[in-house]
Amino acid sequence: MPTAIAVTSADMALPPQDERTLPAAVLQDVGRRPLDEVLTEVQALLDQHGHLIVVCSQAVPVAVERRLYTVRSLLESDRIALFRPPLPPLGIAVLARQLRQLASCDLSPGVLASAGRLLTHYIHAGALLGSVARLDRVPVGLKAHAKSWVPGSQFGVLAHPEPQLVRIGPGAALTGPEFGTWLLVAKGQLQSDWVAGTLAPSWRTLGLREVPLPAESAAWWGTGRLIEFCAFLPDLSVLYQLVTSVRQSPCHWCGIDLIGDRCVFCSAVPPADDRLPDLHRRDGRPAERHASRDRARPASRAGFG
Repeated sequence: MPTAIAVTSADMALPPQDERTLPAAVLQDVGRRPLDEVLTEVQALLDQHGHLIVVCSQAVPVAVERRLYTVRSLLESDRIALFRPPLPPLGIAVLARQLRQLASCDLSPGVLASAGRLLTHYIHAGALLGSVARLDRVPVGLKAHAKSWVPGSQFGVLAHPEPQLVRIGPGAALTGPEFGTWLLVAKGQLQSDWVAGTLAPSWRTLGLREVPLPAESAAWWGTGRLIEFCAFLPDLSVLYQLVTSVRQSPCHWCGIDLIGDRCVFCSAVPPADDRLPDLHRRDGRPAERHASRDRARPASRAGFG
């Protein structure tokens, strides 16, 4: 069975992008439900799919984050990857859907999980805000804070890949992707046609679709007066080519195949020097190599990106 891709609320499970997009596993209300109930649910997903990748926003309540760590620890499973990239909620939902697309391909669980870090670089996520007074995810200057109190002020903010902030007016623009993307838009309590009428044409988007605003967006952006947007690569063939063009290697700790230099399942990174002299171990391997391997494994919270 394909690796399961999970999100922490139903509004983070976007509609399928294509006919091959697999459904998301929704771990609903994991911070409030009984622990044994959540454990049973996660164990069932592991029994059915073998491996589980949970894509989680940094704006989730602390109770949800703690529960995910607890479940992974109690199950003592290196088959659960908890991935929390630095993206706004709509970007998290888009990334989870891209992984759901790739889960239908012939990618191993480790490669699929580590592909999340790679694909994050190709996501442009931001929002049109009615106020930046409580925005703490993107640097905000004193002038912007002052102008935020002027009635009718609006701000275009790009949170990823590079922070940008502009006050909306004639000539206001945000630097967009240099490749063809679709634009996903989620409207909150703000009325404006700037995203569809100005931003989308300036970014030369191939198309635009609207979805409901994730519940976590207001907390992430510091206001409910917003329109969140995310530019992304929609085609499975392009996503697959990006991932398979990167060299794969086995994790030196758990042995699973991955791309990049950090295992999303066990969080191990390559030793600083894996070519130390042999110190005459009976098994023929350098004794110092084992010490460096121990240092490379994190002491706690293994598996959370």
